[in-house]
Amino acid sequence: MAEHNYTAKVTWTGNRGQGNVRYRGYDRKWEVRTPGKPVIECSNDPLLGGDPGLHNPEDMLIAALSACHMLWYLHLASDAGILVSAYEDEPIAVGESLPNGAGRFLSATLRPRIMLGPSADRELADALHGRIHETCFIARSVNFPVNYAAEYIEG
Repeated sequence: MAEHNYTAKVTWTGNRGQGNVRYRGYDRKWEVRTPGKPVIECSNDPLLGGDPGLHNPEDMLIAALSACHMLWYLHLASDAGILVSAYEDEPIAVGESLPNGAGRFLSATLRPRIMLGPSADRELADALHGRIHETCFIARSVNFPVNYAAEYIEG
């Protein structure tokens, strides 16, 4: 087993001059910095007072889950001789918020739209999705069900 380290620097940028002295007196904004990569400006979920124009932790988690799935799908499809010429996903996650403010994801559904080569085995192409949860770093790390509903188009 090989261990890997992943790092990031998260810096709160929402201080309006008085810190967090008042709950409504500061912005829920921050930056994510990873060495050698572009800065990602973030905010809280708009339902919790965040800026709707910026990514929030929930956005980033569902995007990471979808991206990991996509990369493993492309890998497994390549190994299986299945040509994929386009892949896009519009995942959806279902979350719940409790009266005390605590929240969690209940489930996620990945909804990839995949363009396959004209002679691709669609049954095999679909079966690959079921294998991804065994290997995808993000999917193996979450504690909620991850489903998929793929659509295939011939390219």
